[in-house]
Amino acid sequence: MTAPAHSGRFPVSAPVLVAAGVLLALAAWSLPVNLKSISPALLREAGAGTPTLAQFGQQLVESEKIGPAALTLAAARAVQDPGTPALTQSLASLSAHTPEMVAWGGWDPFLDPLFNLRENRGRTASTPVLAFFITERARETLRGYLAQSRSLGVQALLRTHDLAATGRFVPANRPGGQPLDAVILLAALLYQGEHLAPPLQRDLRALAEAAVAQKELGELEPVYLDLLSLGRRLDWAQLGELLRRTDDTKTLAEFAHLARVAPDELPLIYASALFSGSADHVAAYLIKFGKTGLSDLRLAAALGQGSVNQLLLWQVPVNHGAGSGLGAAAALVILHPNVMIVLKYLGYLLGAYLVFRGLDRWIVAPGATVTLGLPRMKSGVLALLFAAMLVVATEPFLLRAAPLSEYRFRLVLPALVATASPPAPSLAKNLPTMDASTLISIGLFAALQVAMYFTCLLKIREVHRSGLPPLVKLRLMENEENLFDGGLYVGIGGTATALVLQVLGVIEPNLLAAYSSNLFGITCVALVKIRHVRPFKRQLILDSQAPSTAAS
Repeated sequence: MTAPAHSGRFPVSAPVLVAAGVLLALAAWSLPVNLKSISPALLREAGAGTPTLAQFGQQLVESEKIGPAALTLAAARAVQDPGTPALTQSLASLSAHTPEMVAWGGWDPFLDPLFNLRENRGRTASTPVLAFFITERARETLRGYLAQSRSLGVQALLRTHDLAATGRFVPANRPGGQPLDAVILLAALLYQGEHLAPPLQRDLRALAEAAVAQKELGELEPVYLDLLSLGRRLDWAQLGELLRRTDDTKTLAEFAHLARVAPDELPLIYASALFSGSADHVAAYLIKFGKTGLSDLRLAAALGQGSVNQLLLWQVPVNHGAGSGLGAAAALVILHPNVMIVLKYLGYLLGAYLVFRGLDRWIVAPGATVTLGLPRMKSGVLALLFAAMLVVATEPFLLRAAPLSEYRFRLVLPALVATASPPAPSLAKNLPTMDASTLISIGLFAALQVAMYFTCLLKIREVHRSGLPPLVKLRLMENEENLFDGGLYVGIGGTATALVLQVLGVIEPNLLAAYSSNLFGITCVALVKIRHVRPFKRQLILDSQAPSTAAS
């Protein structure tokens, strides 16, 4: 007695499900949102309609801030802003109209009673502010003016002049102490003129009062060193504009560090701080991501003020490998980033689920009386696995450790400067990395196992739909045991191939790429033999016993 052949109809809905799943996954991929990076499409949307660097420089020119406008002009040239020629002409016109202000970077009401600005006509370019304050005449003039101040913070700063317990500075009241004296007067004048952000002003006063109480500069000395570093590079107006956007001494130290380690990029770094209104965010971003972050900041600055603000708000690198994305969705991403990232990952999951359900109905068991295809639960598990792989493949910074920043901040102790000690091992070197070749290898091994999986299911379907007796079908299934174990052979072969390629240097050394092939192979064989072969054999055994049971 033979089992009747299967006569199911072609499931029209199956290819529709596959196509819908692919389209849904592509739509999710095109959303310009990432977990640990930001896409250029999102930056373009954020920068659309916002002021450019050149337009911001024009605002500075209109405010008669020559020094900040000059650095902004240099940054606009670096990003090839189309408005650079117009800004150049405006700045040149302002400089020609007020040549005495060029050296100082702009007009300040506190400067007129202290310095005869007309004596500076010989200086035709921006001049570091400490070049003016270092002379004895200027220091005496400043000290006499500031001594009349009623500000407690100014008086506390002036009293640090008499402290003899210093670390790296020569005491200000001794021969060779002119730099420290000039920096103290600079800090006091910035405080008096309200050129400091309120949080920075409070920090500076607290440190000065603590130094006077302890009769040593202590923690105030690094702040003076940072002011010295910036005062040797920025003019008066440039320094004042920067410190108005600096919220604490930590940011002051980071910005001074950036000015030392990246002097050629100082115009872009400075202009970004003014452009975004926060030196803190700029310093934190560059200290974290180094030259890569500087390149991303340059890209954002070329797109507009909104782009810079968005990049610094997210504090993540730019994913240059992302596609152009759905422009219409970029506005929603800016407003609701967390919701959109959830929708993107749900799109991956639902798209993969629809593809596997469609393949189940289309290829594996279309209309079969015996359920040999993928149950919904197993389709969900496979969809979850492949959705996770899609997330890893489209998130380049998810598993890859960020490289060490070239601008990372180092604490230098004077007593240890000359000490030769081996560098501490970097923890970042031990973090797992995930480069493109590794992802491609893992994806290839997974695709091979999926193909093997569906090959086995097609063979089971072929045996099931044949018109042979159950015992013959059972013998045919036993004959295909090697095929059903094929996932293990493919997995072992993939692991061996990956290890050989790593030794030859074709792909980056990564054991995850190699042993993932074995893992996928074990998973494939387990699914085939436990979830498909065993139930089908059990049914064949029962069907073969049905005639004898009926006869008895």
